[in-house]
Amino acid sequence: MKRILVLAALLVACLGLQAQQLDPVKWSYSVKETSSTEAELLFTAKLDAGWHLYSQYTDPNGPLPINFEFEDNAAYQRLGKVLEPKPHEEMDEVFGVVVKSFGGTVVFRQKVKRLSDKDFTIKGILNYQLCNDGSCIAPEDRDFAFKVPGAKAEAAAEAAPVVENTDTSMTAEEPDSVVAAAPVATPLEAEAPAEEERQSLLWIFLIALGGGILTMFTPCVFPMIPMTVNFFMHGSDNKRKNRRQAWFFGFSIVFIFAVLGAVLALILGPESLYTLGTHWIPNLIFFVIFFTFALSFFGLFEIKMPEKWVNASDEQADKGGFLAPFFIALTTVLVSFSCTGPILGAALVGLTTSSTDRWVSLVTMLGFGIGFALPFTLLAMFPQFLKNMKSGGWLNTVKVVFAFLELAFGLKFHQMADLYCNWGLLPRDIYLALWIVIFGLLGFYLLGKLRFKGDDPVEHIGTGRLMLAIIDLAFVVWMIPGLWGAPLKSLSGFLPPQSSQEFDIERLISEHTPAAGATLQAGKLPADRKYADKLHVPLGFEAFFDLEEAKAYAKANNKPIFIDFTGKTCANCREMEHYVWTDPEVKRILNEDYVMVSLYCDENTIELPESEWVTDDKGRTLKTLGRRNLNLEKTAYNMNAQPYYVAIDADGRILTRANYKYDRDVQKFVDWLNEGKANFKR
Repeated sequence: MKRILVLAALLVACLGLQAQQLDPVKWSYSVKETSSTEAELLFTAKLDAGWHLYSQYTDPNGPLPINFEFEDNAAYQRLGKVLEPKPHEEMDEVFGVVVKSFGGTVVFRQKVKRLSDKDFTIKGILNYQLCNDGSCIAPEDRDFAFKVPGAKAEAAAEAAPVVENTDTSMTAEEPDSVVAAAPVATPLEAEAPAEEERQSLLWIFLIALGGGILTMFTPCVFPMIPMTVNFFMHGSDNKRKNRRQAWFFGFSIVFIFAVLGAVLALILGPESLYTLGTHWIPNLIFFVIFFTFALSFFGLFEIKMPEKWVNASDEQADKGGFLAPFFIALTTVLVSFSCTGPILGAALVGLTTSSTDRWVSLVTMLGFGIGFALPFTLLAMFPQFLKNMKSGGWLNTVKVVFAFLELAFGLKFHQMADLYCNWGLLPRDIYLALWIVIFGLLGFYLLGKLRFKGDDPVEHIGTGRLMLAIIDLAFVVWMIPGLWGAPLKSLSGFLPPQSSQEFDIERLISEHTPAAGATLQAGKLPADRKYADKLHVPLGFEAFFDLEEAKAYAKANNKPIFIDFTGKTCANCREMEHYVWTDPEVKRILNEDYVMVSLYCDENTIELPESEWVTDDKGRTLKTLGRRNLNLEKTAYNMNAQPYYVAIDADGRILTRANYKYDRDVQKFVDWLNEGKANFKR
């Protein structure tokens, strides 16, 4: 009621202005061809000084937003929503809400896919309200029309100019200047309703720097610490030379990330990084590396280069050579790609768009590389201080502890290869049993009950060692219930999926107790849905695994669709499932209000029938389910990292202002789901 009264007052105040036929905005419309089959519609509004119009996403209790209505036309398909620049936000005392508005020159963009090879026209209606500091103009409808060239061959599309369709109230030269000044939304944030501001490169660098440092605590980066420390613990007695090597080690990491990573993405495409982090071959190689280092640390053998190589390395070291630190840095970066690869792959999507995006991406890579290298560099220098301390058997103890950690964390890479190939060699319960044994033996070792080659007899246990043993054995006891299906949320990023566990009490209760399974049975999906015999979602949920199948079901049942871009080897996906999806409110909304579809982007053991093959933007034919799903995520939503969540209707229209990335904030996720529900009902 308050909103109606305020709007009525504003409209009455505007009647005198209406009589003068004020028109403080001039529109022009242009078409920018972005590929042989896609184009971008540019709505350019030039507002007189002091006037403004309102964002599509302004508060419902505020002024009327701009609205775009498109006439149906079989010659094209809209790709996502209309994108808009970042609006000016200000608390409005009249409406009592934060109002989002635009002034000056503003460009709205709509991506479309051209389905016809003949020229066609896209028509529709704009509806908006204009205001200045003292008055408003009542909302009005304005027709728009775009003359769009038909789809062309790739070569013709690259040479095609921007086609201008200028409104009669707009000067002919204005659109060119406006379009040139309006940056295209970066691929990483293309799903957002507003284009990113031109942030300073320094700010982007600092964000990436912090991200690189935090990556140290991911499951497949943290275990690299032992190998790094072990290398520099056996360095030269020359402190100055060792410090130079440590700095060169850090520089090598930055070089590999910023230069080789960028080159790899430019030559092979950003999906190359994703493949390196998920494919079974590199993961199996990483497992062998960890297992080999563990056996060496246990004292079975010593890893060393041939004497000729060692002598040559020593000679180079005396001359200032740094070959060994470089290759240690290379190994560190390669192994860490299992966690950082998908993240960097998403960042590098922008490398092939424009020169501006390329600069941003390279600065991001540089900042990430420095942040990633900094902790390793400090750790590489730290052993020099250790060597000044009293030496003794404790050095061998550190080495053996590292061996246990290498053995435990190496299993993660084996299970990723196992999941990728569907071998079934390392299900969750066996994986947990191995961890319980490994960390149990570590606890006994810390208590002096086990001895290895090079260990001194343990006559008494210090307080520090006892505390470590207590923490370790408590961790072992905490893991034991996982053998019977306990979720162990804190380890969700390391463990195989819950569905791989043979004995799960919760699942057995759900399957054999009618009361417990009643809720799930009520919304039972068709049993014959595609790939349901090979792919799974967490217990308590049901999902489709084919998008078209989910769309048909959603249309028949009048429900929105929750797209879950996921992966069998995706650690962050498991964390979202364990920490967020298990929340009662989240679980209720997903089960009752949405049709779920889980699209596995690394499932390449399932071959598609020839009728479902797709061709990517490089002309390659994609024949597996995972490659098709990953291509869909990249082409439709400009993202190639998982987890990634999209809410759409049965016709493919996005229902939220932004898609949802990895974020364990439960309330934020609930709000996002509710936003999709509300927009679907409208």
